[in-house]
Amino acid sequence: MADSNKLIIFDTTLRDGEQSPGASMTKEEKIRIARQLERLKVDVIEAGFAASSQGDFEAIKAIAGMIKDSTVCSLSRANDKDIARAAEALAPASRKRIHTFIATSPLHMEKKLRMSPDQVLEQARQAVRFARQFTDDVEFSPEDGSRSEMDFLCRVLEAVIDEGATTINFADTVGYAVPELYGTMLRTLRERIPNSDKAIWSVHCHNDLGMAVANSLAGVMIGGARQVECTINGLGERAGNTALEEIVMAVRTRKDHFNLQLGIDATQIVPTSKLVSQITGFAVQPNKAVVGANAFAHASGIHQDGILKARDTYEIMRAEDVGWSANKIVLGKLSGRNAFKQRIEELGISLDSEAEMNAAFTRFKELADRKSEIFDEDIMALVSDEQNSHEQEHYAFVSLSQHSETGAKPSAKIAFTIAGKETTCEGQGNGPVDAIVNAIESTTKSGAELLLFSVNAITTGTESQGEVTMRLSKAGRIVNGVGADLDIVVASAKAYLSALNKLHSKTEKLNPQV
Repeated sequence: MADSNKLIIFDTTLRDGEQSPGASMTKEEKIRIARQLERLKVDVIEAGFAASSQGDFEAIKAIAGMIKDSTVCSLSRANDKDIARAAEALAPASRKRIHTFIATSPLHMEKKLRMSPDQVLEQARQAVRFARQFTDDVEFSPEDGSRSEMDFLCRVLEAVIDEGATTINFADTVGYAVPELYGTMLRTLRERIPNSDKAIWSVHCHNDLGMAVANSLAGVMIGGARQVECTINGLGERAGNTALEEIVMAVRTRKDHFNLQLGIDATQIVPTSKLVSQITGFAVQPNKAVVGANAFAHASGIHQDGILKARDTYEIMRAEDVGWSANKIVLGKLSGRNAFKQRIEELGISLDSEAEMNAAFTRFKELADRKSEIFDEDIMALVSDEQNSHEQEHYAFVSLSQHSETGAKPSAKIAFTIAGKETTCEGQGNGPVDAIVNAIESTTKSGAELLLFSVNAITTGTESQGEVTMRLSKAGRIVNGVGADLDIVVASAKAYLSALNKLHSKTEKLNPQV
């Protein structure tokens, strides 16, 4: 058994987080996030759902082969086919876990599974028994556990522990729980199940009522859970999941109350948050706890006066402890390649080859010629843009000219390549971005529906780069395209072409919700 004072952090950004419509990732994007999660020192990385698609299978297998310091996990339904597929994907892992589940609430068993309780019990038992053939580390989740009947839950969980499940995850799948009831229900399960001490108990909470973090902490303090399942930025389907950064900093900041140990490197929280936001296109709200832009900002005069006199009057955490940089301006146009490379390494950015480093440095110099002060966020955006550009780029931005004035219909002329061949097209619209989209569509004729257009300033000031996210939908596929540039109109064109690339790609996985 694990140390009773150690809280295991189980990150499911790459699986449950990816189930946010539009958040599905390519294999390369999943690998980049997995590497950063390893730097963050999460204990378990749930890399995906191997049976859901060939793309997810390949991503899990690649992550399993390169991650050494974290356990790599794959989700599977409680059937032999799913479990065998998970085991195959996890085969290269130094440390691997199979996470299997089946619904246990009366509603789910009757309406979704169309199975009797006895059938569910037997399938859960057989699933864990089969998974144990591939690894000693098996996790079982009763889906919709918080709406399940206590007597039946006890029967199922006692049986799967007997079969060798080493982690039992009490899932609040639909965010129905409230803290005191959830924690008490978990404690009751552990008290009533005779072999409960032979497994580590885990919590997995959704945020439909805004209580995912509170429920998870209640599960830890009242219920005795020693694993929390969570995601970066609280990413996840519907209203999202328990936010990793909030759990970690609550336990660290209130160590007097929780008295638990964590293995997390908290200085990697903000870089991880930014990477996930850039890749998924889900912007972090400014007032988001820990990782929001305003999390350590003070506007009130009283607060500012207190901070100047004694920092801890209004700050319970230090910004630098979670990875916010105290010295924002780091490089400029006179900075050399070595300084750039060193800053890349300090930011925890991994570039696979010298060619990637050279290309990133070239883009840095181009940006420095246009922008006097280069911030960490600028560097992360340009490197992310460079890495994205290598992923099966069927469409590539070349140049843009655009005209708009009061009283006249905006127009745009854009040059881009299609499979390496340059083309130029023109369009008009209700605004400059609409004109760009119409121009591109006049040639590509993708027929995609634009679901989201979002602009965020990467840094402060009017010199800031704009980061644009375009979310497109076509034939059941939902993809995000992200583009960054000092000119937000150019960034918009890049983002739209990026999204079209993902729609065109044969390897981009289907949105898990479809």
